[in-house]
Amino acid sequence: MSTPEAGIQTVQTTEDAGDRKRNIFAAGGVIGAILASACCVVPLLFVMLGISGAWIGNLTALEPYKPYVAGIALVFIALGFRQVYFKPRPACEEGTYCAKPQSAVITKTALWVAAALVLLALSIDWWAPLFY
Repeated sequence: MSTPEAGIQTVQTTEDAGDRKRNIFAAGGVIGAILASACCVVPLLFVMLGISGAWIGNLTALEPYKPYVAGIALVFIALGFRQVYFKPRPACEEGTYCAKPQSAVITKTALWVAAALVLLALSIDWWAPLFY
């Protein structure tokens, strides 16, 4: 026998899974973007802010891994954009987290910030000499 409560539970579980995927992809993109920019963008940012020290040179040891980390970050970002912009969202029940517009705004903001960080990290050889 099927009860109405079972149908509601299935819809909420599907909504939760979609929100969970969006959040995981956004978080993966942000973490990957931070790691991809750690070797290049972060030391330049520190120097521009007046923060210096010999330990900043240690961040350049991550440079050989930048293409791999950036590639993984771009995959997470692309999957996140696919989930947020191109997958149809199921109707949300009133009062649930997905019904609030801030849940989508936070995820979209995280994806766009991560995409900007990765692009900055990948193009640093072109624009960084302008700041030296």
